[in-house]
Amino acid sequence: MNAENMPVAPSPSQLTSVSGSVLVLIQFDVCEELHLDLLQQAINARTVRQPRMKHSVPAYVRYQRPPVLEPLEPLLLESGERLEGEIKYYDYGVVSVILQLAFAGDWESLEQLASRWVWDFDFASRVEPVVRQKLERIAAAMVNPYVRWLSEDYFIFHVRAQAGGPSAAELMRNHGFEVAQVVRGDRLPLSEGECAEVLQSRISYYETDIAVIGWNAAFLYDSNAGAEAAIQLLEYANSQLLEFRHYDELLSEILENVYHSLEEKRGALSRWRMARSATRLHTVLLEIAELTERADNAIKFLSDMFAARLYRLAAAKVGVPDYKNLVAQKLKTANDLYQYMIEQFNQARGFFLEIIVVLILLIELVYLFRGRAF
Repeated sequence: MNAENMPVAPSPSQLTSVSGSVLVLIQFDVCEELHLDLLQQAINARTVRQPRMKHSVPAYVRYQRPPVLEPLEPLLLESGERLEGEIKYYDYGVVSVILQLAFAGDWESLEQLASRWVWDFDFASRVEPVVRQKLERIAAAMVNPYVRWLSEDYFIFHVRAQAGGPSAAELMRNHGFEVAQVVRGDRLPLSEGECAEVLQSRISYYETDIAVIGWNAAFLYDSNAGAEAAIQLLEYANSQLLEFRHYDELLSEILENVYHSLEEKRGALSRWRMARSATRLHTVLLEIAELTERADNAIKFLSDMFAARLYRLAAAKVGVPDYKNLVAQKLKTANDLYQYMIEQFNQARGFFLEIIVVLILLIELVYLFRGRAF
């Protein structure tokens, strides 16, 4: 065999095989609040350590109240895959299940796994009975548990970066289409325009790491330690989405009830009864405002602007700002309705007082004229 026909070994920039892990996040909004101290006393759980970025900074990402972590029994899929699991409890009422599968293979295998898990498996229905069984033991730690749970799921594909491997720029240049295909989870090949759209939502800190964030999945090329904080920030962003979805639905229901009540209560007497309805509405608005603020401020970025940028990108892609704006708009609408109801009540009260004054004057006049008559 001459030199021209000798096989050429792939360059480090060409990753013909990948290894790492695939994670599935399934989250449920189960109650208004979880008392984590009571929860820890009831189960064998530990507090999640504060997420720390891989670069050195004076301070880092910090939970206001770190979630509590409990191991789960492995989940065995019909395909034979065995997923290791754990469950996290957040103080603002969200329960997060993290399922993880170690992976090693070529890009095509990773693409097939992504499309199969995204489209063929309903992970939420598989783990919800397990979560409900877990929560039965800690009912005392739950404040105002919900009958119907909202849920969110999210997929994270972590390809482990190794010494001597390609840089993030080389990986995107040589395997950008594969990365976009994994993030979208589509079975059919994506167009160049769609691939470019997916790859726009990427962020790197070092030359050897990159995160590509999508609305339903993310691709991480990083070391195990480097990917850990990114995974926690993605998990937090999705839990925020779940909370704001809940408040959006709750406010929609409240506004619908108020509109219905206003249609039924017409006339002078109905205005007089608006004070009680307005007081209930204002109380609910204050509670929702307090809860949304707590969920929004559950994590702080102290001197770590990269973590803040990574979180903002993740939150924007999964839709947190959109739902946050919807909640803000509905809070404003509800507050306007409250002001209107108070105004109607004040008008009714003023009208009533005017009638009382007129009656008093009439009575005085009657007595006055009767006195003169005698």
